[in-house]
Amino acid sequence: MSNPYVIGLTGGIAAGKSHVAGLLRQHGAAIVDADIVARHVVQPGEPAYADIVAYFGREVLLPDGTLDRKRLGAIVYANAEARAALGRFTHPRIAAASHAQIAALGHAGAKVVFYEAALLVENQIHRGLAALIVVTTDNATQLRRVMARDGLPQAEAQARIDAQMPQTAKAALATWVIENNSDFATLAARVQAVISDVERRFGPIGR
Repeated sequence: MSNPYVIGLTGGIAAGKSHVAGLLRQHGAAIVDADIVARHVVQPGEPAYADIVAYFGREVLLPDGTLDRKRLGAIVYANAEARAALGRFTHPRIAAASHAQIAALGHAGAKVVFYEAALLVENQIHRGLAALIVVTTDNATQLRRVMARDGLPQAEAQARIDAQMPQTAKAALATWVIENNSDFATLAARVQAVISDVERRFGPIGR
């Protein structure tokens, strides 16, 4: 099958979409992770890398010449113009590489492919997908997770959350909302319920 159904998987920062993706993989799902694709398109020698260095300067590089993602992240989260520039350099290349991976999975026999990406809704990508899963959590849990995961003080963690589209706005566009504000067993049960509905609508998710 060369044209699989593509289901988006997204959520706010630290909501837990990667945990949901992991559970989907346990069920044999085919997943394209935009973050992994993004890491590739900004490697030295790639066009996006050259654009980023030209715009931000060599201070966003580590000693080995690769991108200092933490430093670059701090810059773009604090500056909307810089964030938009980074998006111009990376988003079209991420989209092209992701489409190629989805097509390859379809040719390999996948009937359903999940596309995991943080900015599916912001970049209007969800409009062209078969369905959309949005992972959410409560605001206090989200803040606590961002602080713990990235080692940030509360104000900086909150600024990163505020830089994104509100969770409620994404959830309003979802085919399925998976709340991730409890224990892992509860999350697994919620993912299983979504899988059952996906398979009812689109066919088996395993290859």
